[in-house]
Amino acid sequence: MNPTDTAAVRAPGHRRAPGRRRGAPLLAGALTVLLTAGLTSACGGGSAPLDACGWMKEPVEAGADAGHTVVLVDASASVRGTTAGRDYAGGIGALLAAVVERKDTVSVGSFSGDSAQLTWTVKDRSADWVTHNDNAINQKKRKQQAAECLSGFVTKAQGAAPRSSGSNVLAALTAGAAALDSVRGPRRLLVLTDGLSTAGCADLRAAAFRDKSEINAIARVCAARDETPDLKGVDLTLAGLGQPAADQPAPTAAQRTWLSSLWRTLCGAGQTAAGTSCTVAPTAIGTVDHPRPHQQPPPDPVVRYANDRPETYQLPGAALFDTSSSTVRRQALPLLNDVAVSARTTPGSRVAVYGYVDPRGRPDNNQQLSQARADAVQKVLTGLGLTRVTAYGRGLPKGCATPQRAAGSEMSAAERLQCDRRVDIEIIRK
Repeated sequence: MNPTDTAAVRAPGHRRAPGRRRGAPLLAGALTVLLTAGLTSACGGGSAPLDACGWMKEPVEAGADAGHTVVLVDASASVRGTTAGRDYAGGIGALLAAVVERKDTVSVGSFSGDSAQLTWTVKDRSADWVTHNDNAINQKKRKQQAAECLSGFVTKAQGAAPRSSGSNVLAALTAGAAALDSVRGPRRLLVLTDGLSTAGCADLRAAAFRDKSEINAIARVCAARDETPDLKGVDLTLAGLGQPAADQPAPTAAQRTWLSSLWRTLCGAGQTAAGTSCTVAPTAIGTVDHPRPHQQPPPDPVVRYANDRPETYQLPGAALFDTSSSTVRRQALPLLNDVAVSARTTPGSRVAVYGYVDPRGRPDNNQQLSQARADAVQKVLTGLGLTRVTAYGRGLPKGCATPQRAAGSEMSAAERLQCDRRVDIEIIRK
């Protein structure tokens, strides 16, 4: 019912007072409703509050020194979790404050899936709290509003449901850089992600998370497939690496260090082009409950940091034993010591030793000799400080992995014999 309707209703038998003008109660009622609504809105009660971020929609003339920041939030299931996900908005306050201090124009979006499926929360919002605002008190208020609004935009982006399974962080970097192509001033890209790609050339589901050689191999594959993003002239910051949702497998401190090194390599840390940089922000990201989605999100591949795959050392039999012997040669002790050191520095690991023989021996002796050789290696490893070592004699091997060689070449008879009469030592991480 509107104010006119309210003023027109009278009790039965009511008579208008002599001389009173018909429009007076209508005008008074309308003014009362308008004043009440204005006060209610200003105080935040009843009606929706005024849009404190509305001023950020007003375009600001972009000069040559005007910067633009694109914030991309990983919306994949590994970050969201099933009930509680990572709270980027609550953990990057200092990074957002720097954006406001620079008075950048800001766009915020989320990504998920095999390709860069960006979903924009807001685009081209101005955090310039000074232009057309000469009053110091108002400037302080707008500066605070800008920081709160940016945090709200990130909160909305991190609550977005994933559009498809998995994530391709490199593709997101490429899309984020493309969104900055038309910017004349400083270009900045802030990517909030656990860094656990499960698609593209940097798919980490099969990664061992162990050494620099693996990082270099991944970088070479990405370059060969032309999937390395062109970040020339882009100031990139990555935050949240190695911090998946609480119900996801978690990396160790050493694996987080490896992950940071990987992304610094892939984003071209050390490039000398003007305006180009790659920073991994040491930011601790908390957790936040997500509202239950209207529909079940797509299943996400899981990165397990090679914890369920053994680290295998294939040692040629000639390096360990004399022909037809199960006595470990003295020259082999440094080699086995290296294996023992690796096992001792792998928390919670156990070791399995598998002995094999080549087909030149007597069939009735193959199993016995392979077991004796496995037992001999087990004894040496135990003497070097390992406690959880088991030994298995496998007899003749069922297959032999081909070592690295030129394309199309085959193993020689001598190489195959050495591979057959080997000992495999597996360091199992569970």
